[in-house]
Amino acid sequence: MRNTAFLSLGVGLLLLQSAAFWFLGSLPWSGFTPSLTLPLIVFMGTHEYSLSRGAALACVLGYGLDLLASAPVGLFTFVSVATFVLARAAGVRLAAQHIITQAPLAFAFSVAQSVMALVLLAIFGRNPHGAREMVALVLPHATSTAVVSPIVFALANRVHSITGPAAGQGRAPAT
Repeated sequence: MRNTAFLSLGVGLLLLQSAAFWFLGSLPWSGFTPSLTLPLIVFMGTHEYSLSRGAALACVLGYGLDLLASAPVGLFTFVSVATFVLARAAGVRLAAQHIITQAPLAFAFSVAQSVMALVLLAIFGRNPHGAREMVALVLPHATSTAVVSPIVFALANRVHSITGPAAGQGRAPAT
């Protein structure tokens, strides 16, 4: 149930992010399109979800982002899973429970995700100079992601609390 709820939330955020990209891309300040799925992936990583389920969900969301962003297939899939694993590793030390930690955490992971994507584009992309041209978009993208991250964290926390414990947890054994 919880995985389905997070998948539904992630797909909704992907569609909203795609619409925001087309709307904000036509305005003079391009580059301020936030990543709405990144805070969800970081939330799952910092809240000790199963590594296999979290990585699978991050993989599906990354693949959806690959399809909607017209990126090379596998770019955001790999970057999303790597972001989840990185958030999982940092999750022991970092707690994304309050806006004071959520926004900087989303900013840092957005910069890390952008750098990973740009390095992979520089190595495997058709135009090796294309990644260099997109470096100027990293900070506006990270800033806008940090601004919207408390909203996404609140939605993810709500889904987390509504769906209750994962299957098999918190139940008394049958007698």
